[in-house]
Amino acid sequence: MCGICGIYDLRGNGIDRDLLGRMSERIRHRGPDGEGHFISGPVGLGNRRLSIIDVEGGGQPQSNEDGSLQGVFNGEIYNFVELREELEGKGHRFKTRCDTEVIVHAYEEWGVDCVRRFNGMFAFALWDCGQRRLFLARDHLGIKPLYYVLLGNRFLFASEIKALLVDPECPREVDLRALSELFTLRYVASPGTLFKGIQKLAPGHRVVVQSTGMQITRYWNWTPRVRSEIKEAELIEEYRSLVESAVRLQMRSDVPVGLFLSSGVDSGALLAIMGEFSSRPVHTFTIGFQPGTIGFQSGGFQSGEESNETEDARALAKQFGADHSELTIGPQDFQKYYERYLWDLEEPVGNEAAAAFYFVSLLSREKVKVALTGQGADEPWAGYGRHLGVKLAQLYSRLPKALGKGFLRKVGERWIKNEPLKRGLGSLHERDALARWISIYSIFTPEMRGRLFQPWVKEQISPEGDEARRSLEPLQADVQDLDALTQILYLDTRTTLPDNLLMVCDKTSMANSLEVRVPFLDTRLIEFAESLPPGLKLRAFRGKYLHKKAMEKWLPRQVVYRKKIGFTTPLGKWLRTSMRPFVRECLLSEDAAVNRYFDRKVLQGMCAKHESGQAEHQRHIHLLLAFELWHRQFIP
Repeated sequence: MCGICGIYDLRGNGIDRDLLGRMSERIRHRGPDGEGHFISGPVGLGNRRLSIIDVEGGGQPQSNEDGSLQGVFNGEIYNFVELREELEGKGHRFKTRCDTEVIVHAYEEWGVDCVRRFNGMFAFALWDCGQRRLFLARDHLGIKPLYYVLLGNRFLFASEIKALLVDPECPREVDLRALSELFTLRYVASPGTLFKGIQKLAPGHRVVVQSTGMQITRYWNWTPRVRSEIKEAELIEEYRSLVESAVRLQMRSDVPVGLFLSSGVDSGALLAIMGEFSSRPVHTFTIGFQPGTIGFQSGGFQSGEESNETEDARALAKQFGADHSELTIGPQDFQKYYERYLWDLEEPVGNEAAAAFYFVSLLSREKVKVALTGQGADEPWAGYGRHLGVKLAQLYSRLPKALGKGFLRKVGERWIKNEPLKRGLGSLHERDALARWISIYSIFTPEMRGRLFQPWVKEQISPEGDEARRSLEPLQADVQDLDALTQILYLDTRTTLPDNLLMVCDKTSMANSLEVRVPFLDTRLIEFAESLPPGLKLRAFRGKYLHKKAMEKWLPRQVVYRKKIGFTTPLGKWLRTSMRPFVRECLLSEDAAVNRYFDRKVLQGMCAKHESGQAEHQRHIHLLLAFELWHRQFIP
């Protein structure tokens, strides 16, 4: 795990060595164990190293035998041992035991198609001296970030945006199209960012940069292909084997590996499997919260007042003989972190739990450099309440016409305060799968957006939030002929995960110099899940059906089928009490950045209604706070 950066002058001019050094220094937290550079003519590569594999000999950049290829790498190639053996059989000679060198030789052997052979999480850059080209790639599901910007004839890339911003020519301007996406989806979909001109390489894509320009292609083109004539018992055994293989590969490390532990089925199963492959007690980490704050649950967080899971997680840790650590967090800790929250994240998201990932990473880093997490099992397996909307929409379509045409939506808007339920009812009338997914995921309705944005902003964006739809349509086109649930899960796995949840996990963990691995996002597991009919994922109104059946091998049924505690934000109470002055200073002060883009009277009304309990606006307010803090941090 590392941080990478680089500069390529397309005209062949020499690069600014000092600039490369400052870019590398800006991401020191991603790799405090070492620094390396390669500079030759028009190209410069930089690396900050967090030593995990081949601690002594795995420094970067890495090269092939004659030095004609130079590479820097962020992430892990879990099958590097097997790839190395294959490459050695083809005559390649290795000087280290690290996976970075495997990437270099794999490119030498298979060219840009080498990425198809990698099982891992990665973002890397290779300079091919012979062909005078720079080759970059990002892993299949976007677990590791990779940003780039073209400044005239200079191409800059980095693991984090702030390394690009070291260059004074790098733009610091809000992209209004991306702003529209943010206030529709709660994140900016790849390849965009909220910074105008700065892009992120989309998951499963690669780019070749030469003096003639750059070419971006998609290398992971897998789309769901539903199996026929399958037996459930055989599928369960196949899935269990794949999960065990993924955990075994992701435990490869020359330093201790830990686990983010909750009381849930996903992290609990990982603990049981890790115990089978480890000769020492597994290090587990759980954060507890004072009443009214957030609680941690296998990849997500919810209200500590309703779901403080430390006792159940402690019991799981004891059952499997883990070396368990806990940390209790209060509102004051959470608010203090907001001082640097967006500096770490770099991209505002409507994820109220984002800051909480920082604290579990902070705790974990006291004992380990690597931690596994149960994140990623909900999106492909229909684990969220929003996935039930597919079935509910089918039932809704059978209702008499008198109840159709948005009747329930109008009832929800008038009488229901619960914001997720209100969104769910409002989406039922949508017949198009993508429109329904956007409707159920968007906390700002088109009507709210119409009131929220300043007139000058509305002149430059779509009033219906069409920017978000246009960003997602290419992905939906892959599955538009399949059933509605498969379409939703496909989109969730390739958009919500990389552009929101995985981005948050990467940035907050790396802020603590901690590597986080995600076994349930091994591409073999994703392709397996996406080959199943929807009834094996969502059966009746129970999500993750076959996934949970498979987990019965490792966990008691009461853990596997423990009632999932819904995602309930803790901020509702905070925003009315302890954080009220903070909110008002951020959003309602005369010089607040939000005043440039949003109607101040609408903001005042939203805050007043939330404070009085007339409406639940914590998610709206949190997203506005994230934007304000981001703007203060990065925009002049």
